[in-house]
Amino acid sequence: MAGERGLQDVQDVQDVRGQQGLAERFEEHRGQLQAVAYRMLGSLTEAEDAVQEAWLRLDRSGEEGIDNLGAWLTTVTGRICLDLLRSRTARREEPMTEGFDSFVPDPVLRALPQADPEQEALHTDSVGIALLVVLETLEPAERLAFVLHDMFAVPFDDIAPVVERSPAATRQLASRARRRVREATPAAEPDLGRQRQVVDAFLAASRAGDFDALVSVLHPDVVLRADAGALARGMAASKVVRGARTVATGAFHFRHLAGLARVVLVNGAVGTVAVLEGEPRSVTYVTVADGLITGLYILSDPERLARLDLSALEA
Repeated sequence: MAGERGLQDVQDVQDVRGQQGLAERFEEHRGQLQAVAYRMLGSLTEAEDAVQEAWLRLDRSGEEGIDNLGAWLTTVTGRICLDLLRSRTARREEPMTEGFDSFVPDPVLRALPQADPEQEALHTDSVGIALLVVLETLEPAERLAFVLHDMFAVPFDDIAPVVERSPAATRQLASRARRRVREATPAAEPDLGRQRQVVDAFLAASRAGDFDALVSVLHPDVVLRADAGALARGMAASKVVRGARTVATGAFHFRHLAGLARVVLVNGAVGTVAVLEGEPRSVTYVTVADGLITGLYILSDPERLARLDLSALEA
């Protein structure tokens, strides 16, 4: 009996060590899985949930028979995100989701680099809010095929079973998505220094209440997308407006927020976060082209802002 207990204790120790080893190998891939899920879902919270679900599935099944753990986890995460997107698409057909075109994905904030802004271009983990907004317009299967193949080089043979199509049909999904992304994604100034100049000019005009200066820094066809939260969608607080004078009028009426704004990196581009009493009140992602602002993406949803990680701004 004592011998049996001893053997069981040894087995228990081996199981624990095996579990720890599996968890360690999973953690090696967490960063990429988080990046996949964020690009698929546009939500940091949902992305974390999807990655956790991928871990639970690995924990239940073990890695026996898995030749490439990273590839397996990536496709499993993709499948989880696909299910979430399909569920989300179904919910949007309900009346409460009117005005979803004003949706702004969760932003990722970092402090603006103090020394060499060009080094920021070396970061490959950033994906622009403007691109995420375009991805929101794709069908779930199109989004999966585009994200996994074009952004993470997953072969179509591996994606095909997830979307339940042939590799050739999956290739067509990605091609269609790629075309839509190319047509809808606005051109953007890659240089952070020039972005900063334009954003600073916009803030200065807003703070001074100078309407003409506001108009002068905006592209004639500028688009402003404001997301104040699910309850506000379809109301004045959440909206999409177009045109320099219309956008400038809105900025003029909310110029008091410009006084709270701090210039930061929002998904790798120069943007702003407005903070009052230590709490974020809005985050603005800005697209700049040819020295003018072409897009403003404003998140002011209190619930989602409260979940933002501001620790990187202290760097």
